[in-house]
Amino acid sequence: MSVNVTKTGGFAAEITWTPEDDPTGYLAKAVESDQLAYALEALGDGDVAENEDQALLAAQHTTALARLLERRAAVQVVRLRDSYGLSWRRIAGIVLDDPERQSAVRRMYDSGRRHIGI
Repeated sequence: MSVNVTKTGGFAAEITWTPEDDPTGYLAKAVESDQLAYALEALGDGDVAENEDQALLAAQHTTALARLLERRAAVQVVRLRDSYGLSWRRIAGIVLDDPERQSAVRRMYDSGRRHIGI
């Protein structure tokens, strides 16, 4: 993996990447816009907003990053199928933790192809 997350202490970590790791700027935007910070906060307690506006902003950023991750996951499904020739069953077992959900993986695949533009 070219993006590195290094634990630097008890509850601290450092994230590093190069411009080649982020050609679309998704990583930089997630960090600079606080999307990543709000999403990580949601993974923790998730309820540290001091007021309504901050709670709304946290929800907005977390949801925006979640949508982006859904699109990127769909693109990964396309790569798993097209580049590695994996079966729908195997992809569903890994991605959705249920080999029987092959139709859901096919929908992800179709979505990923649309995002790639093919």
